Amino acid sequence: MSAKKEALPGEKSVIRAYFLWLFSGIFGGHHFYLRRDRHAFVWWTTLGGFGVGWLGEIFRIPRYVRDANQDPQYMQELANRMLRNKKPPFSMNRFTGMLMVGYSWGQMAMSAVPPDEFNGINLRYLNYLVPLVAALGVWTVGNIGREQGSLKWPLLAAYAAYPVRFYVYDETVWFTLMVLASALAFDSFSKEWRKKTTKNSLVKRIAVLGLCASLYVLLWVSYLYFHGTITDSEGDEVPIYEALHHFFTSPWWLDVKQCLIDTYQYAQHHGWYEVWKQIIELSDPHGEQNAYKVLGLGPDASQQEITSTWRRLSRENHPDKVKDELQRRVAQERFMEIQQAYEILSNSKHRRNRRNKKDNSEPRANDKVEL
Repeated sequence: MSAKKEALPGEKSVIRAYFLWLFSGIFGGHHFYLRRDRHAFVWWTTLGGFGVGWLGEIFRIPRYVRDANQDPQYMQELANRMLRNKKPPFSMNRFTGMLMVGYSWGQMAMSAVPPDEFNGINLRYLNYLVPLVAALGVWTVGNIGREQGSLKWPLLAAYAAYPVRFYVYDETVWFTLMVLASALAFDSFSKEWRKKTTKNSLVKRIAVLGLCASLYVLLWVSYLYFHGTITDSEGDEVPIYEALHHFFTSPWWLDVKQCLIDTYQYAQHHGWYEVWKQIIELSDPHGEQNAYKVLGLGPDASQQEITSTWRRLSRENHPDKVKDELQRRVAQERFMEIQQAYEILSNSKHRRNRRNKKDNSEPRANDKVEL
């Protein structure tokens, strides 16, 4: 009889990998599960390799799982492949990925640069960082899995090809040439086998991915801030940075800002608990303030005044007194509103009476107890 192989602690599951691929694959969920963090980040920034890469992984996931588990048979096959080839052979899928990711990241970096002066500062010199970002895209894809390489050669090639932009004005042409030069340099001079893999802690992995994600999100924020527009009520497009500037100088925001300042100053003198109590009271959780408003009374009104006002308004707004169908519906809604307001105030009155009786029945701390 052959003994069934038991799963070792921490061993990755093919079923779970396929599940994550199906429901979070375009964001790299299955790659993060398999400790392929670079692959996960690339998938997150490109939505699964622009959808095509995610779909094509349906047949590669078992190999990824075997690699993550360091399956003995797979490791032996990998060792034999390393012996046959001094460096990883050319892969069209990986090379295409380097081109697409390098182009995508570089374009995002270039779009994030402000086109005009910002606060009197010309930031267009940041365009010289575009080759760096494009080379980082090439280098990241090149370092996925069992292949690795240094950033030096793709970075030098990207900056060497960057001056072409001053002679070729078609952005698509010079940008493609720059990314192509970077990818060819990595594939020719940097690429080598990754013979050992390091297992970092989950906290460190999340921290690194979080930092990378924050930098990428900042590019999007900068792009939307300087290049995005919103449409006003008249159909005119307004740049987002102008709209935000006008928003923070608008009377509405200045009133809200002053309210926040007053609340903070009040809390400094009376404590945050008092602020919380006032917020609860202003939110009218029992609906008493609205009920007083419906009956046209103030909060100091007695129960007798509440009852007499309720009876008078009920007679005046009774739906049976209205013959027109449309007006009767309006009267019905008003009548129900009056009944609900009276019920709320009556219940709150009873609730206060019970609370007062309870407080009067409990002995106070300074009361003398006779034995």
